[in-house]
Parts: sequence; structure tokens; C-alpha cells
Amino acid sequence: MKVVVQRAKNASVVVQNEVVGAIKNGLMLLVGITHTDTLEDIKYVADKIVNLRIFEDDEGKMNQSLLDVKGDILSVSQFTLYGDCRKGRRPNFMDAAKPEFAEKMYDLFNAEIREKGVHVETGSFGAMMDVQFTNVGPVTLIIESK
Repeated sequence: MKVVVQRAKNASVVVQNEVVGAIKNGLMLLVGITHTDTLEDIKYVADKIVNLRIFEDDEGKMNQSLLDVKGDILSVSQFTLYGDCRKGRRPNFMDAAKPEFAEKMYDLFNAEIREKGVHVETGSFGAMMDVQFTNVGPVTLIIESK
């Protein structure tokens, strides 16, 4: 599992000219699933993300988590995170999970975050999506399982 985590002061995802998910403050996630991911991977990554101390405290230090600031998450599935660009000019997506498995794992990942008390908005799995957000800092991290 691979997730790009970006601190955001607003984020939205649009499908066919309709906003399907939006947040005002929190984290924008691009979520990639590979065929070997397990429930253990989901739990590890979800816990890591909600507890990352990447929000400023009163002294301006990154010392607070998403839970501390009561932020939300916009989670967008992103199979292209597993695109291998080492050979040729066209990415190889063999490491990306098949859609049926990926959607199930993506849904479980979002449910795991919700169980931790975080509001989660999502895009539409498998759809062509337009994602807009304002990255604060900018702060961008990559969290991987295994």
C-alpha cells in the first residue's frame, strides 16, 4: 500500500461536473493498492496517517496530528502510484491491484480511518476525477506499508 499524504486547507474531487467529496481542513490522500496488500497493511497505514504529527502547534512546530486538530480526510484512489516508469516511455501498472480487489481494500482503508473518529470524504472509485486542493506548507509525505 502506498499513500501520498498532503496537508490541505481545502480539497475537493469532481466527477462529471459534480462535487462528490470535499473537505475544508485536514489531509488530501492519494491511495494506491497493490495485489499483496492485507488488512494488516491497511491498519498500519491508517494508524500512521491519523497520528502523524504534521500540523503546527501554538509555537509553529509540527507537533499535532490530524486527530489533535480535528481535521478531515479526502481520500482518492490512485492506481497510478504503482506505475513503474523505469523501462520505456509508458508506465507499467503490473504492481497495481486489480480493480475488484483494490476497491474492496480501498473501502476497508477508509472504514478503518472512520473507526478512528475521522470524517472521510472520497472520490468515485475507477472514475475519471478532477482533484483540487490547497497544499499547506507545502507538506507532502509518502507512507508505505511493508
